[in-house]
Amino acid sequence: MARAAGLFPGGVNSPVRAFQAVGGTPRVIERGAGARLWDVDGNEYVDYVGSWGPMILGHAHPAVVAAIREAAGRGTSFGAPHPLEVELAQEIIRAVPSIERLRFVNSGTEAAMSALRVARGFTGRDSVIKLAGGYHGHADGLLVRAGSGAAGIGRPTSAGVTPAAAADTLVAPYNDLPAVEALLSKHGGEVAALIVEPVAANMGVVPPADGYLAGLRRLTAEHGCLLIFDEVITGFRVARGGAQAVYGVTPDLTVLGKIIGGGLPVGAYGGRADVMSVVAPAGPVYQAGTLSGNPLAMAAGLATLRRLRPAVYAALDDYSATLAAGLADAAQGARVGVRVARVASLLTVFFDDDGRFGRFFHGMLERGVYLPPSQQEAWFVSAAHTDAELRATLVAARAAFRELAA
Repeated sequence: MARAAGLFPGGVNSPVRAFQAVGGTPRVIERGAGARLWDVDGNEYVDYVGSWGPMILGHAHPAVVAAIREAAGRGTSFGAPHPLEVELAQEIIRAVPSIERLRFVNSGTEAAMSALRVARGFTGRDSVIKLAGGYHGHADGLLVRAGSGAAGIGRPTSAGVTPAAAADTLVAPYNDLPAVEALLSKHGGEVAALIVEPVAANMGVVPPADGYLAGLRRLTAEHGCLLIFDEVITGFRVARGGAQAVYGVTPDLTVLGKIIGGGLPVGAYGGRADVMSVVAPAGPVYQAGTLSGNPLAMAAGLATLRRLRPAVYAALDDYSATLAAGLADAAQGARVGVRVARVASLLTVFFDDDGRFGRFFHGMLERGVYLPPSQQEAWFVSAAHTDAELRATLVAARAAFRELAA
């Protein structure tokens, strides 16, 4: 990390890795296998980061590694159509209710940015609505927060983002339908789309309130704007068909990433055929990428998605439910106030006193459990987690909670 500090801003290539929210020195990971990680000092950890979601089968799954190796032997990039992108697209379209056509890109940020451009091109409108606390990548127009009051015009939350770039982004609180209705009543004729994480996962796991997603579907349809589900995290994670399958609400466009690349860089956006028909070269909305549909990412994604059968989701849910209950019991036994939020294999332990999370994080890390280094992030369970990892996690949690209470 000392060498990295002289090479990268803050010593890292993505901010949360720097441990700023929890303090201390980041662990430098050398390898992973199944549900475990090993750092360069030889320490072993039960992993609940999972590369922030894509490792749903666990690290270095043999079938995924073999698929990447085989694909690499045929060439790592062509910048031309190839069979694997067709096969992966068919797999996704069969699974995700809203997607009739899609376009592969290289990241969730690129996918969300492109989906909004498509929405603007399709509707001929300029403004978009996002929900406070939702993260849709680091494109300028989406790096905004709510203004004063319940809803308002977005303000940049990053240096380098101009007020003009954020001016077309309207913000309402998550899980607040009346606030969205008020925005659409005032600006509806200007709004191209509303983009939402159907299960919020970048402010910790926050499920949608009963009727919320259906309400968004109704309101956007009434005002002639598109509904975009950002399922970068929830897609193929909460169910094979994503959150839209779980909650029975079909958006106009869907943004995907993480799992569809099996751990390699990838993203995709797709939806109704008529909406996607505006994308070049079929239509006037330009978007391109030399490495889009990269054969290694397509191979890894196919190897992953083809193994996500009902039994895998049932096992993920069972493990996650037992883990969430065990964490809540451990905290209660130590008289530490927490709330454990869970949707499928995503969960977050919210502390009544936010200042305690950093101590809990390090208590778990010292006992061999690697958690997301921020209170506002989701824990990710993989199919590789077994009873051994569950026992080790709960033993560590009981000790870490007791240490907090001492």
